Amino acid sequence: MATEKKQRKTEDENREFKVEWTEAFAFTQNLNGLPTCLICQETLAHNKKSNVERHFTTKHVSFSVNYPVGEARKKAVEELRKSQEKPPSVFSYRMQSSNNVNIASFVVSQEIAKRGKPYTDGEYIKSCFIKASEELFRDFKNKADILRKIKELPLSAKTVKDRTVKMSSNITDQQVEDLKLASALSIAVDKSCHINDTAQVSLFVRFISPTGPKEELLGLLPLKGQTRGEDIANAVIECIEKHHIPIDKIVSVSTDGAESMTGVRNGFVAILKEKISHEILTYHCILHQEALCVQTFPEEICKVMELVINIIKSIITKALHHRQFQEFLFEMESEYADLLLHNRVRWLSRGNVLKHFAFLLTEVKAFLLEKGVHYPELSDDQWIQKFYFMVDVMSHLNQLNRNLQGKGNTIFSMLEEVISFENKLSLFAQDFERETLIHFPSLLKHRQESNSDIDICYFKTTLLNMREAFLHRFQEFRDSKATLAFVKKPLDASVTELNFSPFNIDIGDFEMQLLDLKNKELWSSKFVRLCADMEILEKNKCELSARHRWSALKDLEKEDMLIFNTWNSIPDSYHQLKKLAFAVLSLFGSTYLCEQSFSSMNLIKSRLRNRLIDENLESYLKLKTTTYKPDLPKLSKEMQGHCSH
Repeated sequence: MATEKKQRKTEDENREFKVEWTEAFAFTQNLNGLPTCLICQETLAHNKKSNVERHFTTKHVSFSVNYPVGEARKKAVEELRKSQEKPPSVFSYRMQSSNNVNIASFVVSQEIAKRGKPYTDGEYIKSCFIKASEELFRDFKNKADILRKIKELPLSAKTVKDRTVKMSSNITDQQVEDLKLASALSIAVDKSCHINDTAQVSLFVRFISPTGPKEELLGLLPLKGQTRGEDIANAVIECIEKHHIPIDKIVSVSTDGAESMTGVRNGFVAILKEKISHEILTYHCILHQEALCVQTFPEEICKVMELVINIIKSIITKALHHRQFQEFLFEMESEYADLLLHNRVRWLSRGNVLKHFAFLLTEVKAFLLEKGVHYPELSDDQWIQKFYFMVDVMSHLNQLNRNLQGKGNTIFSMLEEVISFENKLSLFAQDFERETLIHFPSLLKHRQESNSDIDICYFKTTLLNMREAFLHRFQEFRDSKATLAFVKKPLDASVTELNFSPFNIDIGDFEMQLLDLKNKELWSSKFVRLCADMEILEKNKCELSARHRWSALKDLEKEDMLIFNTWNSIPDSYHQLKKLAFAVLSLFGSTYLCEQSFSSMNLIKSRLRNRLIDENLESYLKLKTTTYKPDLPKLSKEMQGHCSH
């Protein structure tokens, strides 16, 4: 039987560094006996002449030309050796030390900004750091040196503010650099006022960078005067032109659907379209449309919600009653320790308020009876039916809302969620028609406990009316469905169903490339694997949602990143397909990020910090929302180190 041939290993060949390589290729031997380049300091894995020679001839061509073999090369190499053997001077040591202090100052300032804390927290953090270090490094011989370095850390309020502005500017430079390389971008625009009643326009851009999809705050634009569509358009266009981003790269815009945004003649979108030389897609935020559909509840059901809010207010807003109610719940060993107060701004608030009230309804009745407060509706079976119906419906709507929110969702997936919910509403109506109430557990429990006759026709009609509202909305998403689906299912795409007008696609080349992709298993199989990966992702989402582990959902890989990685692995010979895929992948389906930035804005610029100027507010928000990392070594070298003040 033939013996297996032993694979040769370079470490078994006893190769050694050759002295002549120093002059010939500018290499020296490090402490581990491996060849190290004197020019770029790169260390090679093996003492092999061919590796050394290849490194020198490919990476240091200019050195080879400027210093030919002979006396010139020998002298240049000797100078390189001397410069590396020379110990660092006291001046260079101090410069490096100062640079490290500056970088540390930037790091702390960045953390302060990301958490929306005041600039003055810098000195507080420094004080804590010093006191903790006195104990932490008590047994260290160089304790005094460590404490001196910490005390040199510049973290005054002014320093933290300056560092924040510099980091924000650096991130903007990185954003603009990638935006100029992108073939297409989309914008999401929304408007809100902060505590000083100054209108702020939040401008987010979505594009495909070399590393994947990006959703970035390009600017927080203050409007000092009026807030007409013309004013919003001027601010947005000025911001884009200020950064020298070609405005024709915009392929879509998403807004909240307000009149100033969507007005036919003077709306922001209409004015923006005039500035762009091609057709663009316009979307009314899918979350806002969903919220408008919910408003189709009949007036009687809306009054149920109003009464619930009034009862909660009567308990929570009176300090004594609130304390007594909490103590009452503790004595009753209730599942919840308190009621929730409704917040109209928060999308999920209404459902959570109703859920808590439903669980505590018995305790609320008992507490109100003890206080001599009487609400006849709480004993009315028709009112109770409407209340439990609303609890269950809002639970389903909250689930839809969670699926539509967050980063990394593609616009096609959001549309699928809406269409799925439309069909669920038909199923819910059938559930009432069969009188099974499988999907309405709160109402079913009430029927079983009180033996009530449920008003089947009333609730069924309510659900069908809501479904009609859903069907009449989201039209712009439905019209683009085939184009939106292309990023996930290019193998099912038909050229006649796709909308190419916003994307500058050569249809002839696109047809040929699509046909080629479909018939080559090497590339088409990648999209089969993509579907399998997305199935796993969706399964993990469902499992985490079922266990109410909402924070863990953020750690899962994003759907748009899975799609990007698949398309990025396709060769550039399919450039027209990739161009369309990346353009569609860059579309915004909602203004969720704008709304989220306004929540952060109101936390940062609060009643206690109402003097924060617009430039600094924008810097805060940019550092809080960005996925880019500021180039701290570069920023540190650009400034002169100084001690704390």
